[in-house]
Amino acid sequence: MKQLYEHLCRYDAAEWLRTVDMLAGNIAEIDREATRIWFAFYPLKLHLALQAAEDRQALERKLGLMGRWRLSEQIDESHRFLFGHRYWPQVKNAIASEHDWPDDLPGIVEAVAETAARITRTDREMLFGISLVGLMTLRQTGVEAFAAAPGRVHLSATARRRSPHQLLRRRGRDDWRGLVGLLRGPAKRWTVTFDENDPDATFRLINGQEIATAAQSDKREYRARDPRCTPGEGPIPVECRAASCGTCWVGVLAGAEKLSPVVERDERKRMKVFGYPAPDDPKPLIRLACQARAYGAVSIVIPPWNGMFGGKLDTVRLKPDPTALFPPAPPVRE
Repeated sequence: MKQLYEHLCRYDAAEWLRTVDMLAGNIAEIDREATRIWFAFYPLKLHLALQAAEDRQALERKLGLMGRWRLSEQIDESHRFLFGHRYWPQVKNAIASEHDWPDDLPGIVEAVAETAARITRTDREMLFGISLVGLMTLRQTGVEAFAAAPGRVHLSATARRRSPHQLLRRRGRDDWRGLVGLLRGPAKRWTVTFDENDPDATFRLINGQEIATAAQSDKREYRARDPRCTPGEGPIPVECRAASCGTCWVGVLAGAEKLSPVVERDERKRMKVFGYPAPDDPKPLIRLACQARAYGAVSIVIPPWNGMFGGKLDTVRLKPDPTALFPPAPPVRE
């Protein structure tokens, strides 16, 4: 696995993202968006800056990092929102196995997916997303930490039994309004799901309401699970509600087309300041919950951390990059 790790270290952040884009058509529909969201949640650029900083703790404070941003502390659970997570033990073993790995990154991903597919007896496309995620996890955590992780699946028995078809159907379905809903007219209410593996992880939203504001209706205790949560504010960490803090960024697993357009002067501009993926797509997968208004049922993922590092990484004083010991990898084939 050390040889594989050293090979993965030769690819920069842009090459990894190009590989994700290039292989998107190979990833099963159920995990296509989830894979992109995961790579947005755990950017290699941030990891490299923290790894090479002269004073890592000082840099973490400078970037305003809050929550669980260290991937090494969540090797087995960071990708829980991928359908392919249920095959994580087999994918992890495939990555750790002795193998004559191809010379290019897409080829390595394909080799891992094929090996895991033979073990699980499932379609290879189901393994592409989690294979990409697993390889990037190895890249960021290193051989020792990756090998030490037990490789557990963090899903309930009920969640494991769901098929991709069942989950896609649930994602695409809006709430049934019924007679009462029809009588309400425009005052519709929709369900926001923030953890597809927990049947209770939902709250209701009034048509056109911001997601973060709607989350306030959920008065359950979330601070014990995530210290960033404010009592009485619901499951989404939030501070300002004006696109100024970046605390409430979320990934949109399903329903991006049901959200309000991104406002240039607020959300788009601030996302660049935070360092999160700038939403150039008309239906972006990363949004600020305090700005995104919903006009239908949506499914989101709440990242376990937040920060404000856009532009600041370029001014960081770095130690020599340890990955410079490895020769450059061949370019990612288009």
